[in-house]
Amino acid sequence: MDKFSQVGNQEIAAIEEMYSSYLVDPESVDSSWKNFFAGFEFARKNFADNKVLAHDEKIDKEFAILNLIHGYRQRGHLFTKTNPVRSRRKYSPTLDIENFGLLKSDLDTVFQAGNSIGIGPATLRAIIEHLEATYCESIGVEYVFMRDPALIDWLKSKMESTRNSENFTPEKRNHIYYHLKLAVGFENFIHKKFVGQKRFSLEGGEALIPALDAVIEHGSDLGIQDFVVGMSHRGRLNVLANILKKPYEHIFKEFVGKEYEQDISLGDVKYHLGYENDVETDSGKKVHLSLMPNPSHLETVGALVQGMSRSRIDIKYEGNFEKVAPIVIHGDAAIATQGIVYEVIQMSQLDGYKTGGTIHLVINNQVGFTTNYLDARSSTYCTDVAKVTRSPVFHVNGDDVEAIIFTVKLAMEFRQKYHSDVFIDILCYRKYGHNEGDEPRFTQPLLYKAIEKHQNPRDIYAEKLAAHGVMSLDETSKLNHEFDQYLEAKYQESEKIDKVKVRQFLNSEYRAFDNPAKKNLLKSVKTGVAKSELFRIAERINSLPADKKFFKKIDRIVEDRRMMMMDNRMDWAMAELLAYGTLLEEGFPVRLSGQDSERGTFAHRHASFVVEDTDEKYFPLKNISDKQAEFHVFNSLLSEYGVLGFEYGYSLANPHGLTIWEAQFGDFANVAQVIFDQYISSAYEKWGMMNSLVLYLPHGYEGQGPEHSSGRIERFLNLTADNNMQVVVPTTPTNMFHLLRRHLHWNVRIPLVIFTPKSLLRHPMVTSSVDELAEGSFHEIIEDTVHHPEVIQKLVFTYGKLYYDLHKRMAEEGVTNMAIVRVEQLFPLPIDQIKSIIAKYPKLENVYWVQDEPSNMGAWSHIQRFLPDVPFTLISRSASASPAGGLMFQHNTRLKKIMDTVFEEKVLA
Repeated sequence: MDKFSQVGNQEIAAIEEMYSSYLVDPESVDSSWKNFFAGFEFARKNFADNKVLAHDEKIDKEFAILNLIHGYRQRGHLFTKTNPVRSRRKYSPTLDIENFGLLKSDLDTVFQAGNSIGIGPATLRAIIEHLEATYCESIGVEYVFMRDPALIDWLKSKMESTRNSENFTPEKRNHIYYHLKLAVGFENFIHKKFVGQKRFSLEGGEALIPALDAVIEHGSDLGIQDFVVGMSHRGRLNVLANILKKPYEHIFKEFVGKEYEQDISLGDVKYHLGYENDVETDSGKKVHLSLMPNPSHLETVGALVQGMSRSRIDIKYEGNFEKVAPIVIHGDAAIATQGIVYEVIQMSQLDGYKTGGTIHLVINNQVGFTTNYLDARSSTYCTDVAKVTRSPVFHVNGDDVEAIIFTVKLAMEFRQKYHSDVFIDILCYRKYGHNEGDEPRFTQPLLYKAIEKHQNPRDIYAEKLAAHGVMSLDETSKLNHEFDQYLEAKYQESEKIDKVKVRQFLNSEYRAFDNPAKKNLLKSVKTGVAKSELFRIAERINSLPADKKFFKKIDRIVEDRRMMMMDNRMDWAMAELLAYGTLLEEGFPVRLSGQDSERGTFAHRHASFVVEDTDEKYFPLKNISDKQAEFHVFNSLLSEYGVLGFEYGYSLANPHGLTIWEAQFGDFANVAQVIFDQYISSAYEKWGMMNSLVLYLPHGYEGQGPEHSSGRIERFLNLTADNNMQVVVPTTPTNMFHLLRRHLHWNVRIPLVIFTPKSLLRHPMVTSSVDELAEGSFHEIIEDTVHHPEVIQKLVFTYGKLYYDLHKRMAEEGVTNMAIVRVEQLFPLPIDQIKSIIAKYPKLENVYWVQDEPSNMGAWSHIQRFLPDVPFTLISRSASASPAGGLMFQHNTRLKKIMDTVFEEKVLA
């Protein structure tokens, strides 16, 4: 073996070790090696004189060929013919046989190593030809890094037994051409009909359409009933028209329309819109297709796709991952660099977020906006993020539609069998610039010279069909012309349409709910629960199974909660848990996720208890009764952007459930700002899309520094309009209880942003009685009881934790000429209630707006916007670039200034 030490000694040693294992137990190695070693044993026993020839040259060559085979499996993807418009980068060492200790003279020698690729004893020439066809033609594969022998062996067998190809029948080839005809014909028609208009065409990547068709057709045969698709703008119109069957005439109208038929105030550009449809496959199966709306933040929608898919899996298909398939279509520049891609992939195998595997299709244009791929990433491939979860990656030539279809079918089978993500990198090109009015030759002259001369995939395939005698070029040309005439007729229909028709996304799920923009959201909704029911649920929540042992502090927590109920003084956590419990008993499922949400960042919630000396968890809210709905709480991965997107998608498909995302601290929402701006605040105005996601953002000035004080209330209030969401700062357990229940009991579905407390979670004044939960409803405004309004000279409006500081100072100083009003709901702002309260006091001299936040933050600007005619005097911290100070002494000094100003009538500098 000495002569091979320089060409893979470690690999040879590993093979020898595997061979030793085989001799002890043949079943201990995977099937391909088992076949090889069986043939190897046969060869040894038939050598002359029956000698053991461990170091014979022939045996050395066998091992060298095994090393060569492994080289093709491991590195063959670097030497493929996958790029349709330019040469590949060069990699070394190559797969030349000389690099493996083999010679040209060995090419016609028969070797047993052929067994390991399923072709039996074969010449080295035949072995190489088989490996080249499998790993170095139109499909390159990265998979040997996956570690799990069963997965590797399954893929290896599927690919090597077929040489990574399929012999398509004439009927199947006609079917493929049909979809290429649609894809190319649609783009050509729009290009000539709407000259210069943006559409972000699919031209160069039209093979995506037959690929998606194959995913759906083959996936449905494997049991999938629901496909949830996410993609950015490139190719979206084509996918809408030719996969989801959105009427062509509606798309054409969107190029020239002036008004919307639906009650959508602003709408969105046509290549951001979503759509859903029930379609019938060629085999007669009904499948549901959903293409989610997507803003210009290219990869944002990937998180929503996962959430919506998981929601459907949980609720519609009772946890069956094989009924729903997420499909995310990426661009090469985006998948390589957008951080949310990494966040979402890290979710893929976590219990709270897994969806049974996603099909990732990359439209690899080899350019991002104007940037060459060599300047767009450091990794070898745009898909290298797949290695985080050891998911298989296929790189496929975008001109070879049959190779793409073979690959996506293999990917669907792998996904269904192993519930793993699969990445398919379709190397293609972008015919025009970033949009159709862009000039790509400014930055990519060489590439676009090649693209200008390059045939589209439809015409390339037409020539292949002609060569195989399936259809002549005249026949395919006739089909193309007929489709063009069909589109012309649809265009004529579009001219007769008066207004643009935007089909509401998830129309059936939200049909029963009211338009929030036209709803009076300040009308009271009764949300009380009978005392007997509250006590019954509390007893179930505050009971631990007798056959399980828990940490002593857990026993104390549960006992304290029992005593709360007996003493009729519930804290925040107990009221929150009772809100969940009562909703569960009424049939509303509850899902809560966030960083450390099971215990709660401030150790108040304790929605799960760990059994002592085990990893087992007990969830009291899962054990209320046999009739209750599902309850789930998950400690999320350390992600905000990805997890918030996931929960938004989950809530989207679950309007009859309570879905909550909790930030560890309110400022953590900063990292997820795209979801707030592009979905939570604006989805209804853009797409008519409702959502009832609840957000917990801990907020409160307790001297814990700038990052852990403010949830940036001002940012959310700045996004409010037309009842698009609720922004609430509850200060009592009662109000929190009724707020959560109101959210599901009224007939609208809009997001709810709750700025939750920190220090108030255990504040002695922050308690509620069972009677308060049993009766009444959520209060947008809470007034202190005032017996003699005629003596009130100062009226203070405030919100949040600051109320309790003001109340304490007021009691300490015995102030009787002042009243404090808590504004619990900042949006929709209860304007009439505020004005009515002010009118109650006939001798008012001053009306104050008092807030903990600096004057350029918090709710002050919002109050001025909605109540410009009320003569508020602001009392707050001075305007600041940072939300709060870092030293406790400074914090207390600034708080004292606010208090002194309120009570001594001095104005802050």
